[in-house]
Amino acid sequence: MKRDYYEILSIHREASVTEIKSAYRKKALECHPDRNPSAEAEEQFKEASEAYEVLSDSQKRAVYDQYGHAGLDSRGFHHGFSDMGDIFSNFSDVFEGFFGGGRGRSRNGPSPGQDLRYDLQLSFMEAFQGLERKIEIERQESCVSCEGRGYPKGHEPTTCRHCGGKGQLYHSQGFFTISSTCGSCQGQGRVVKEHCSECRGRGSIGRSKKLNVKVPAGVDNGNQLCLRSEGEAGKNGGPPGDLYVVLHVEEDHRFQRHGAELHLEQKVSMAAAALGHEVEVPVPEGHEKLRVPPGAQTGDILKLSGKGMPNLRHKGRGDLLVHLFVETPKNLSPKQEELLRAFLTESGEKTAESSFTKSPKKSKKSKRWF
Repeated sequence: MKRDYYEILSIHREASVTEIKSAYRKKALECHPDRNPSAEAEEQFKEASEAYEVLSDSQKRAVYDQYGHAGLDSRGFHHGFSDMGDIFSNFSDVFEGFFGGGRGRSRNGPSPGQDLRYDLQLSFMEAFQGLERKIEIERQESCVSCEGRGYPKGHEPTTCRHCGGKGQLYHSQGFFTISSTCGSCQGQGRVVKEHCSECRGRGSIGRSKKLNVKVPAGVDNGNQLCLRSEGEAGKNGGPPGDLYVVLHVEEDHRFQRHGAELHLEQKVSMAAAALGHEVEVPVPEGHEKLRVPPGAQTGDILKLSGKGMPNLRHKGRGDLLVHLFVETPKNLSPKQEELLRAFLTESGEKTAESSFTKSPKKSKKSKRWF
């Protein structure tokens, strides 16, 4: 079983990005393989790197905080590294300045594009029914003119003669090897003599794109939809990133929602509760008749099976649970008072004139129990 990421880095769950990075640097310094060459230290180093990779990313951290390791797996988020070189190449900004930085790896290899986020607002009924929505995003797309290279064909870059293509310059200082980014090639390891005139050497151009997003019925607030390869363009031939559509579902004043289950408060009169009665209650798509049994009490729960929200992962719908609230009548007519007194007499209870003739004190509004 995987350990808690916050525990691995010895930080609290409200830690800032700066605190997370500082804790990771400290942990990496303790168990870095250049300083502590053992299999156990290497595993701890990988474990700390995995924790940092998730907690330093706001989207992944939000999923982890809510759903843990299983949530990351179910959403296809990458977490974990295949080897040490993979770690150094991903976190070169963290390691720069101690232990030789990125271990001589240049930045010329293919790298995936950044993931993007789009926040989509939905009404309760849109979440209930599902829908298709057109959205427009701004993103970096691969330059067509240079095919994402950043330079025209026939003008291939040359290896930087200052760093030998490593992108880093090194010098020893006691126990440590200190690295710094090569100023001649800006850490690229290669020197481009002529840049693409279209993208000015970036390899990508900012463009807007319209996309059709299919939202399934039954989504809940905070759910995410992943549109593969619709993120930023990759670099040096790398694959594009993904687009994550984060859903924000408005609440409905009639219902309280718990997953696919809906809860509703239904008021019934004292007479209807005592004798039994058929009432009409709201459901997402309209109204349904509900039979209130004789002798119903405040707090009783009646169920309308399959009248809740659609299940995202299963067929069918959840249930609608109706919470009864029996109302005591106010402002009785003389005839109603007479009948209630007769009811009390028939029940063997003593009547009290004051209980009907005096104005009752206003009581505090009862709170919902769900």
